[in-house]
Amino acid sequence: MTSPHSDPTSPLARSLERAPRWALPAAVGGGLLSAVQSRINARLASDIGDGFTASAISFGTGLVIVVVIVLARADLRARAARFGSDLRRGALPWPLALGGLGGSIFVLGQTFTVALIGVALFIVCVVAGQTVTGLVVDRSGLGPGGVRPLTVPRLVGAALMVVSVVIAMSAGVHLTAPWFLLALPIVAGVAMGLQQAVNGRVSQHTGHSMIATLGNFVVGTTVLVLVALGHALLTGNGPTSLPLNPVLYLGGAIGVLYIALGAKLAAPLGVLTLAMATIAGQIIGSVLLDVVAPSADAQLHLLTILGALLTLIAAGVTAGVGLPRRR
Repeated sequence: MTSPHSDPTSPLARSLERAPRWALPAAVGGGLLSAVQSRINARLASDIGDGFTASAISFGTGLVIVVVIVLARADLRARAARFGSDLRRGALPWPLALGGLGGSIFVLGQTFTVALIGVALFIVCVVAGQTVTGLVVDRSGLGPGGVRPLTVPRLVGAALMVVSVVIAMSAGVHLTAPWFLLALPIVAGVAMGLQQAVNGRVSQHTGHSMIATLGNFVVGTTVLVLVALGHALLTGNGPTSLPLNPVLYLGGAIGVLYIALGAKLAAPLGVLTLAMATIAGQIIGSVLLDVVAPSADAQLHLLTILGALLTLIAAGVTAGVGLPRRR
């Protein structure tokens, strides 16, 4: 029997050779959205005085939005019901329902370690973990697009991405805390890479990215609400009031767009290329935000701009932009 990987006429083989031209720019756009979401969530956490509660609010508002969308459409309700049935019958491996752990692990890692190692080093470690995971996932075939070989452009692009992020973040990299604290952001990067693979698989199985998005927000919101409640009980500290600015509650809506887009693009782009493109968008988005709406501690350096531009080149190299397409 001919496998879909060896049959050049199969849909999977065609997806391995070619992705829509809009896919890579869309993934970069998703990264830009993520940068905006991070800025909004950081401001919400600052105003509330509790990062755990802010994260739970962001995920919770996103969950409400996704539930409303799914309930409003009969086809999505049917797909969600079949997804749950497939999980119960064992027709779909149950770990594929845990994609939301990736986002919650990232948020928790950010909350626990940024104050100790700084934002710049946190981002560098996350990118390193996410890049290696993307390579492994694609090579092993765990992603929705099947096995993708470790070609020279993909390896060079992945290495260039890590170097680019180090350059972009170099002005803020410092470490006075123990080195073992770097393990948590690296684990967060691994979790993010696995999340993209899982979301792509669920999207492929159910036929719609919104079902993967729903599963993400159910799991992520549950974890973060439990953590926020546990933190409040242990410390006795919790938010006394919530800010009235409606913009601070848009993080969940942006998260819905980001996760749904990633779930849709994981198959045509592959997990590694998707990760590289979203990372480039995040870094460039952060630079643009520091230009148009600088925060109190924003410090824009020439190396930051250079590194941000290099991330775009790294994403293009990984995707094989400019190389002849296989026939």
